[in-house]
Amino acid sequence: MKVVAFSGSARKDGNTASLVSHVFEELAREGIETELVQLAGERVRGCIACYKCFSSKDGTCAVKDDCINDCIAKMTTADGIILASPTYFADITTEIKALIDRGGMVGRANGHLYKRKVGAGIVAVRRAGAIHAFDSLNHFFLISQMIVPGSVYWNIGIGREIGEVERDEEGVQTMRTLGENMAWLLKRVAG
Repeated sequence: MKVVAFSGSARKDGNTASLVSHVFEELAREGIETELVQLAGERVRGCIACYKCFSSKDGTCAVKDDCINDCIAKMTTADGIILASPTYFADITTEIKALIDRGGMVGRANGHLYKRKVGAGIVAVRRAGAIHAFDSLNHFFLISQMIVPGSVYWNIGIGREIGEVERDEEGVQTMRTLGENMAWLLKRVAG
């Protein structure tokens, strides 16, 4: 089994990636392979509404000049998908939004590629706006017919400067519990 996570943070190895690492530790304990894709430094485009994915049905987006098709391929082959984003003006980053829009359209155009995969959203936040960002991530999972595990709180970690989320004990515990629940669910779905 494999879980792929996408960090939409502009800061490589920042708070968002740190939160994902706590989930990955729990998944690794259960023998689940993990991969983190950091979109920091990538220039990605949003969906251009060409609908070519519906006519080509080849599992790719017609926009070929960025990393999104590689991300879609990883999502398609994974058993679980994590989308992680810092909070930008009470929402997710443009990089994660581009992945959701384009990956979502390709998934729908190709027979619902992510149906019954396990999906979880993770949000890093300085202060406020995280619930809206968390909702944006979960809407992707739900419209994609994915199964979303819960945790002991919403999957949010608080911190602004790199490393600051590590001091959010409740946020770190929430990520650990998410990892445990995600591993449990992945095994049940595969069973």
